[in-house]
Amino acid sequence: MGDAQDTKPKQEELLIEAKNFFNFYKKNIGDSLRKGKNVIYIDFMSLTEFSNVLSEEILNNPEEILRLVELAIEESGLVSNVRVRLYNLPKSQEIKVRNIRSKHLNEMIVVEGIIRQASDVRPQVVNAKFECPSCGTVIGVLQMEKKFREPMRCSCGRRGGFKLISKEMVDTQRLVIEEAPESLSGGEQPKRINTFVKEDLVEPRMEEKTTPGSRIKVIGVLKEVPVPLSTGGLSTRFELAIESNNLIPLEESFEELDISEEDERQILELSQDPKIFKNLAKSITPSVWGYEEIKKSLVLQLFSGVKKTHADGQKSRGDIHILLIGDPGVAKSVTLTFMASISPKGRYVVGKSASGAGLTATVVRDEYLRGWSLEAGAMVLANKGLVCIDELEKMDPQDRSAMHEAMEQQTITISKANVQATLRAETSVLAAANPKFGRFDPYQSVAQQIDLPPTLINRFDIIFTLRDIPDKDKDEKIATHVLLEHQKTGEEMFIPREIFRKYVAYAKQRIKPTLSNEAVEEIKTFYVDLRNKPVASESAMRPIPISARQLQALIRMAEASAKIRLSNTVLVEDARNAIEIMKYYLMQVGYDYETKTIDIDRIGSKFSSSQRSRIFTVKDTIIELENRLGKLIPIEEIEKELEDKMTKEEIDEAINKLVINSEIFKPRKGYVQRM
Repeated sequence: MGDAQDTKPKQEELLIEAKNFFNFYKKNIGDSLRKGKNVIYIDFMSLTEFSNVLSEEILNNPEEILRLVELAIEESGLVSNVRVRLYNLPKSQEIKVRNIRSKHLNEMIVVEGIIRQASDVRPQVVNAKFECPSCGTVIGVLQMEKKFREPMRCSCGRRGGFKLISKEMVDTQRLVIEEAPESLSGGEQPKRINTFVKEDLVEPRMEEKTTPGSRIKVIGVLKEVPVPLSTGGLSTRFELAIESNNLIPLEESFEELDISEEDERQILELSQDPKIFKNLAKSITPSVWGYEEIKKSLVLQLFSGVKKTHADGQKSRGDIHILLIGDPGVAKSVTLTFMASISPKGRYVVGKSASGAGLTATVVRDEYLRGWSLEAGAMVLANKGLVCIDELEKMDPQDRSAMHEAMEQQTITISKANVQATLRAETSVLAAANPKFGRFDPYQSVAQQIDLPPTLINRFDIIFTLRDIPDKDKDEKIATHVLLEHQKTGEEMFIPREIFRKYVAYAKQRIKPTLSNEAVEEIKTFYVDLRNKPVASESAMRPIPISARQLQALIRMAEASAKIRLSNTVLVEDARNAIEIMKYYLMQVGYDYETKTIDIDRIGSKFSSSQRSRIFTVKDTIIELENRLGKLIPIEEIEKELEDKMTKEEIDEAINKLVINSEIFKPRKGYVQRM
């Protein structure tokens, strides 16, 4: 009996200690209670300051002591049936998921990570009361495991046949927490742990914070979960799970980075520099030489435009998507990995190994609660961040199609099994692709050279072609740059990394620029002039230099440029910055060498518009001749008809294209016939 008496006073001491603490902490308790139902948030640090004994006990024996603390509050008569939630635990309790061992069992620990799966919220029995039919004693049984437990025996000696009189239910939900990718080193798989959340932590408003993809800090008690064997017994191996005491959503996007006053001062100072745009561009992949335009557009992508909701409820995205197509060895992947690391919630995926489900989201069987649960993929996890997709052209077409919705509507809709969900994916996409034949051919349209559907190419605001053309001056500079990089440890970022991130965060949090009239005029003039340029050959099919989608892109880039200057209005100079980049891109990609004009069809579709009009001309001629000459048409006749309009080579090329597309065939040499 000696032991029992020793523990008794200890418990009473703790109870008195807890009561004293609450008298000292009363004001905060009032605040907590006003906010929500009987839940009290306690700052662990102030508890430590007040009483060392109590805080030590909570860490080592959390369940019992927390129950005591709750009892202390209830006895003070303030509130009944209360829950205590802790926050601000000491750093020593933060453990990586991979380092959790059996010695941590039943201790209060803190784990950080990303939610990968969230099950549905379902009720669970926590406590059941039974009555003994022989002597009428009421026995309470705590239900901890999966299996519903009845009392083993009553004090009067009766075994079994107890009558269930009441059961207490709470809402529970299971989350799977996965380590954040930053904390991993080398080729480690991120480890996962199950977390059970119940009561007020699964309230609807809390549930928004526990959607797959959000970053979270879990404070809770590490428990073991018995694994039932197929034979019906229990395995000697146990699973680990955290029974959470509190969930704290962490900063997850630029919007929630902490910026101190000192940082703010530095940021405002930087923004006064007229060369700020250039300096930011210099800080992007300093180890890669050149590519000013591309680096500028990457900076714009980080800052992104403004997301708007129109009067009719239509949303237009603010994120800028960029596609880099280039010869091998022009540092595409370097740029992509750099961008993924500098952007918060940045993800880097490689085409061949990325599936549609891995990019968007998927529905998986939930073994625990026997249902289906959602698992988020890269684009959802990077909501309000950046996804870098390398080797886009090597992805499976079915998987690529999953990106369409994410890029334009910025949501991902899933209808599988019994899960219908729409997840937010406000993500900028930076993708890289290699041309089909290894190197780029400036005389062919972009669509012919990349294995990508025109619809997807069209979704990108800007497309850059990185070409590796020997050029003595340039090669010397690149060689010097690369060799110097290897000699010393590499160039520092022009603007240090931390400040760079905070600068972007500051701009994204505070600044929502609107277009000024001058900027509107500037963009309008550029758009209208480019679309209505006089064309040398007055054929029926005029090349379309630029479409309304590019107009949207111009606006987004101009807004991003204003954000860089931390200004709330888009000025002419911002519009010009955007136009410069757009011109550079169109000259590289959309320039049709034959008509000497810019032609959007070179980007989005298989034939440039001049080629297309020639194909139509030849086809029309064939139809005309058919009426005169019958089915078989000599090629000479076609050439005669089109003598002054087209050269022999052009006619041959058009005929070959028609043959490829099986519009016509050659029954014998020198003749063609329609299919």
